[in-house]
Amino acid sequence: MLFGREPVHALLADLVAQKGMYLGTSSWKFPDWCGLLYDEEGYLHNLRFSQARFERECLTEYATVFPTVCVDATWYRYPKPTYISGLMDQVPPDFRFTFKVPDDLTLKRFPNVAAFGRRSGQSNPDFLSVAMCRYGFLRMLEPFRDRVGMVLFEFSHFHADEFATGRQFVTQLDSFLAEMPDGWRFGVEIRNRNLLHPEYLGVLQRHGVAHVYNSWTHMPPVSEQMELCPPESQPFLAARFLLPPNHPHGWTREHAPSYSRIFEVEPSARKSAQQLLQCSTRGPSFFYFGNELEGCALHTISSLLMARPD
Repeated sequence: MLFGREPVHALLADLVAQKGMYLGTSSWKFPDWCGLLYDEEGYLHNLRFSQARFERECLTEYATVFPTVCVDATWYRYPKPTYISGLMDQVPPDFRFTFKVPDDLTLKRFPNVAAFGRRSGQSNPDFLSVAMCRYGFLRMLEPFRDRVGMVLFEFSHFHADEFATGRQFVTQLDSFLAEMPDGWRFGVEIRNRNLLHPEYLGVLQRHGVAHVYNSWTHMPPVSEQMELCPPESQPFLAARFLLPPNHPHGWTREHAPSYSRIFEVEPSARKSAQQLLQCSTRGPSFFYFGNELEGCALHTISSLLMARPD
């Protein structure tokens, strides 16, 4: 099915207007989307496609269709004010960003890979640092607080030698959230199924923080997460459909030549997404889809919207 810009834009706008639901993608800088979402001719330089120009300017075109996006870039480094203001300048005032907090705040131990240099394999002294979150990250977003949909704490899969029990993580998370300032929508995304227990959910509820339903290799399906954490109990709804359960990261790229078509439909994820779209909400909701769920986030969203009952 060809991705239809105008019909999709109209359906997305209707969801925002009627229910305050924002649907978008996890990141946006995918050249494979040229011809689907992006006009490739707009990014030519000397008759050749310019990757630099595309990455610098394509958010403006993205925002002509979608009302929100999840910014993955802030996961990798603390953003500079010029980066944040540059994003805001490319989109209309009613566009909403979800920003990931840097992994410096959510990694208990740095992965033992070359990208982390001297820190690889070392314990992270800034794990859940209140000062670094408030003054190193949230301060950069403060001038644009009304345009931030959600601040996302994505915790990678914890290993047994990082937390002996789930209660240790929950206790530390509780203390951290107690020190967070008011006026932000915070969401927590975990990657350990054993953490989905009443104590974890009770901490989130006590601090008005959302559990981010997530489709991910080590997590139970979103439908099971919704049973454990009913949507009506949430301060606002948030979900990220990124990977089918039990699928390794990068599985789509290994089987599909590009992110331009559906490779494999995930019925369970689509059913859960449709259920969330039918929920009544007390405030804005934020749902994001990744290419690796089915092969192309654009087609996934389009199919969901076209199948949505009136």
